[in-house]
Amino acid sequence: MKIAVVGDVLLDVDMFGDAERLCPDAPVPIVDIKETLYRAGGAGLVASMLLEDGHEVRLLTALSADEWAGKIRAALAGVAISEAPLLGPTPIKTRVRAADQAVVRIDTGCGTAPVPELGDYLLSPLDEMDAIVVSDYGRGLTRNPRLRSRLEALAERIPIIWDPHPAGAQPVRGVAAVTPNAAEAAGFSGIPANGAVSAAAAAEQLLERWSSGSVVVTLGELGALLLEHPGEPAASSGPSVPRMIPAPSVSVVDPCGAGDRFAASLALQLAARESMPEAVQAAVTEAALFLDSGGVGHVAKAEEVYDADKWESRSAAVELARRVRSRHGTVVATGGCFDLVHAGHVRTLEAARRLGDCLIVCLNSDESVRRLKGPGRPVIGLRDRVELLLALRCVDAVAVFEEDTPEQVLAEIRPDLWIKGGDYAGTRLPESMLLEQWGGRTVTLPHHPDRSTTQLAAVLEKIG
Repeated sequence: MKIAVVGDVLLDVDMFGDAERLCPDAPVPIVDIKETLYRAGGAGLVASMLLEDGHEVRLLTALSADEWAGKIRAALAGVAISEAPLLGPTPIKTRVRAADQAVVRIDTGCGTAPVPELGDYLLSPLDEMDAIVVSDYGRGLTRNPRLRSRLEALAERIPIIWDPHPAGAQPVRGVAAVTPNAAEAAGFSGIPANGAVSAAAAAEQLLERWSSGSVVVTLGELGALLLEHPGEPAASSGPSVPRMIPAPSVSVVDPCGAGDRFAASLALQLAARESMPEAVQAAVTEAALFLDSGGVGHVAKAEEVYDADKWESRSAAVELARRVRSRHGTVVATGGCFDLVHAGHVRTLEAARRLGDCLIVCLNSDESVRRLKGPGRPVIGLRDRVELLLALRCVDAVAVFEEDTPEQVLAEIRPDLWIKGGDYAGTRLPESMLLEQWGGRTVTLPHHPDRSTTQLAAVLEKIG
């Protein structure tokens, strides 16, 4: 499906470390940072989720010209971005985590910004979408009058999910659902948040004010409260009876990102023509599973940008595999040196990705390549090889290994399928016996003749 995300993008910075002592001049922990990850937050997180779900995603947003916006663009590789200029700095939310627990969050540049200008070349791609998620983070984009007019017209024929913000604009008329959480619903309506009863009262007031098809108040571990507009025949009788949609019981360490996951899943369900109650139930379940798997603190995606000191993503690949398995998906892995990536590589990787729900590339380190191929290899260093692979939409994560063979990293990832090129057909591989220990199997894909890294390297050496 083609899904558009409209809204404000933030840069989420996750700093992971250990906290084993207190600061001598204040009763606060000292966190020794081991790893820093950069992710697209806000509307960017929604776009990343939808891309990971396997859909064609377009993001309409405004980005600054500073260096931090560059990290956002890199983190959103694979997402088509319709980008207006942001007159102000990139908003950044930095979370410091120790032992999987958030210690502090630091916000910079997260206030309101001038409403960006949006031309037809930015708005016209919305006409081709199957559904739209408006992810308003209060930065001003949703106040643009041309955007609002286009969204109101599109709401008549495709589902639009509007995730509101206290500092944001009011939803346009006719959207399929507005999805405030309990605190937001209380703030918008003036009715204090106090469980399902007050949520129902707030939803009834907001449904009339916003003229939307429904209001869905998310209630955390309780699930969500759905109030639908009855439609034209029964318009005079007022809104329908509120429905409580329960959430499965899960373990939650950090609730951040649950609302984004809910809105993204709800849009997908409605685009697939599910009824509103069924769509909300599916979205509630997806949000709960997202939190149970670690939420944003353990998001493992190809679009992560790593420190200069840490180019591999082995731990992220392991976590991605765990998340996919928790949703009963199929984990696919392949491996190699991927020195001088060519069309044969890309074709094999794309075919491998189609066999499952994620593709993890096990990549030989520079030292490992030298031991296997000789002192003149690799031609391309590790950092660039990782970046090239992650730029491919079919690759979800890269796990670098130092050993000569990938058995150790495979034992950590435990893929369901291990993909090898057709030149290995008929060969009993050591990895095959390893995969059988957890029920996995090895699959060979067709070999593409006349496309070889060794041949390319030889040609480059002659040219040089």
